[in-house]
Amino acid sequence: MKTEQQWRKWRRDFEAWLRLEKGLAGNSVAAYLTDYDHLARYMTNQALAPEEVTLDHLQQLLNTVDSLEIAPTTQRRMIAGWRTFFKMLVIDDILKDNPAELLDLPTRPKHLPDVLTDEEITKIQSTIDLSLPEGMRNYVIIEVLYDCGLRVSELVNLRMSNIYADEEYLQIIGKGDKERWVPIGRRALELLTTYIETVRCHLTPKPGEERYVFLNRRGHHLSRQMVFIFLQNAVREAGIKKSVSPHSLRHSFATELVENGADLRAVQEMLGHASVSTTEIYTHLSRETLRETIATYHPHYKIG
Repeated sequence: MKTEQQWRKWRRDFEAWLRLEKGLAGNSVAAYLTDYDHLARYMTNQALAPEEVTLDHLQQLLNTVDSLEIAPTTQRRMIAGWRTFFKMLVIDDILKDNPAELLDLPTRPKHLPDVLTDEEITKIQSTIDLSLPEGMRNYVIIEVLYDCGLRVSELVNLRMSNIYADEEYLQIIGKGDKERWVPIGRRALELLTTYIETVRCHLTPKPGEERYVFLNRRGHHLSRQMVFIFLQNAVREAGIKKSVSPHSLRHSFATELVENGADLRAVQEMLGHASVSTTEIYTHLSRETLRETIATYHPHYKIG
């Protein structure tokens, strides 16, 4: 509790310093404070006061952010925020050196998909003809991928029994057959229910396909390639030049939450990622905490 109080006290000082010493406007101050909150939550969990944070601690935090596949631009902004905070501590003679000064972005062997904005996802959805059965299905798929941060393999393997409509959760079986519970927003749930009640109910599943939620017109559950193809077509029609795949929606989900200040551990839980930090004791959060995280920080969750 003492460490948490220290971070709360320094947050007030940091905000005042940004406004009075740096002369920053409200939006800029809010962005710096969002970066600070990520830092404070992580270090509080490690029982570290601000003056005890080292470069190694910050690198572990950045590794955690990187494991969520957050956009490099967002990671750079977070690093800038942390450097600014510790710069204030150096100016105030609390620290001799800035531990964030030598912090670098993790190097990635693979290319991350482009991040889509909330407006771009809406634009992509607007190209879909909802009068067609497959159009309604495809619209809902985009919404569920973006609203819940699912892998495309998890989406195409979603069963009817995995939908807990009353509780507003999806039961997801991820990599390594690990089960997790993901909140689904009211808008996405209503669209999913409408698809099931008005489109899927008129399809005749092939033997062994009866449990799958998303079917093609021949009664087979969708493949990952089918989702990729229709999404690519919708992106092209929307005039969006970014490199987009189904994973882009999961990537955008995580980035949207972290950009707006969501707890990294909650995002990690919803994505089904294990902690990469060897020193962090990974805490499984309650389902209600996960729901509150999305409801607070995801724009589509607030619609409906």
